[in-house]
Amino acid sequence: MAEKERIPNALTIDVEDYFQVAALAEAVRYDDWSSMEYRVEANTDRILGLFDQAGVKATFFTLGWVAERSPQLVKRIAQAGHEVASHGYSHQLIYNQTPDVFAEETRRSKGILEDILGTSVTGYRAASYSITNQSRWALDILAEQGFTWDSSIFPVRHDRYGMPGTPRWPHRLTTDKGYELAEFPLSTLKLPGYTLPIAGGGYFRLFPYWFSRYGLGSINRQGRPFVFYLHPWEVDPDQPRLDVKWLSRFRHYNNLDVCEERLARLLSDFRFTTMSQVLESEGLLAPDPDHANTRSVAGMA
Repeated sequence: MAEKERIPNALTIDVEDYFQVAALAEAVRYDDWSSMEYRVEANTDRILGLFDQAGVKATFFTLGWVAERSPQLVKRIAQAGHEVASHGYSHQLIYNQTPDVFAEETRRSKGILEDILGTSVTGYRAASYSITNQSRWALDILAEQGFTWDSSIFPVRHDRYGMPGTPRWPHRLTTDKGYELAEFPLSTLKLPGYTLPIAGGGYFRLFPYWFSRYGLGSINRQGRPFVFYLHPWEVDPDQPRLDVKWLSRFRHYNNLDVCEERLARLLSDFRFTTMSQVLESEGLLAPDPDHANTRSVAGMA
């Protein structure tokens, strides 16, 4: 398709395991995580293999809890030329935390990743996109801890997240204390009277592939890059089934069996690179020499 020849988009993976998802929190307490079957490492390696075959680079927002247990996985991600960013430590909803707890968890997860990588980690994505109007104070904490960019804001209405009315395109935002961050909001499709999430995850599994391709392609046709996200557990239809309410069950398990095949099609239909590379190409982020190994874009050579 014509879009593939023009605009590189941000390909992102939120590295967390199936039992850490907010939709399943009713069935699994944080204190029980260590006793659950651990599948995130094998599933992430599966995605790494798929990306290698497609010749694309991505940004892996990695949970501190996972990085602590799988430091070699974090190293494999970086050694394959991908970008590593922070996904917090415990995947708790930020608006349910105090600023002090959030600051400590953010500092902890950033330190874990930087110790493993031996380089700075400057990008962040909140668990379940839980930076909302209620928790906007988190942006100040990110800036104070050395993050230069974020991808946590979903400009939609949703029962768990969302900041409706905020910009739909990558931009620089000013925090309440006056700091600046580059922000890549999650991608949406503008319909008459409604803004539809189209960025990936459960939406990618819910909508037929042709519709996702159309919606994402419409962003490129406007001359804009989109951001796409997925989780390692979404290519794992054999994961354990937990006993949760019907809506949570639908959100988590719907169409897991077709997700990997759809992802492979997406990689061939669009052009992808890391989040930092797209933000730099948009003039929103200064090039960082520490991340030079993340700058290759599939098909640009």
